[in-house]
Amino acid sequence: MNFNEVSFEFAAGNVSQLPPSDLPEIVFSGHSNVGKSSLINKLVQRKALARVSAQPGKTATVNFYRLPEFRLVDLPGYGYAKVSKAEKQRWAALVEGYLSAQRNIRLIVQIIDIRHKPTKDDYDMLNFLYQSNAPFVIVLTKKDKLKKTAYEKRIDEVLDELQDFEGIQLIPFSAVDGSGVDDIKEVIEESITEEVE
Repeated sequence: MNFNEVSFEFAAGNVSQLPPSDLPEIVFSGHSNVGKSSLINKLVQRKALARVSAQPGKTATVNFYRLPEFRLVDLPGYGYAKVSKAEKQRWAALVEGYLSAQRNIRLIVQIIDIRHKPTKDDYDMLNFLYQSNAPFVIVLTKKDKLKKTAYEKRIDEVLDELQDFEGIQLIPFSAVDGSGVDDIKEVIEESITEEVE
C-alpha cells in the first residue's frame, strides 16, 4: 500500500461541508499540540503536508488527505484552553457530526503524549470510542523526548492509566527517528483490507 502518493484534498469547517465518504477513512484524533500533524507527515514521508502549528488550537477544520486507496482525516485538536467557548462548541459539533455521519471509518488513531497522564478530554474521547465499539488504536507520541529509564517507567504508568480499555493496541511513536511508524502503517493497512461486515 502506497502511503507516499498523497495530496491535501479538503478542509471542512462545518458538518454540511463534509465531502462524500467514498473511500475508507483513517481518522486522527487527539489533544491540541499532541503531534498529530507530525505523525501524519511521517506516515506519508512529507515535511509539511499536514501543517505543524507553533500555536496549539490552530486546526479548526476537519482536514482530508487523499491517497489512492483511502483518506487520512485530521480532526481538530481538542482541549486548548485559550480558544473561546463558542469556538470550542463549534469544534465539538464538527467532530461529533463527523463521527456520527455514517462514514466509512475503518480506524481511529487516538493520539496521546506519552510524557503526560491522559487528560479528562483524552478519557472522554477514549470512553466514547470504546463504548461505541469504534475501531481504534492508541499512539503514544513524543517517545524520543524521554530517556530510556523514564520511557520504561511511563509505559508501565500508561498501561495502568489505560487499564479500562482492554484489548486496545498501544503503539509508542517518535516523529524524530520514525520508530513506531511501521507498526502504525501495518494497523492502517489491516483495517483497510479487512472486509467490512
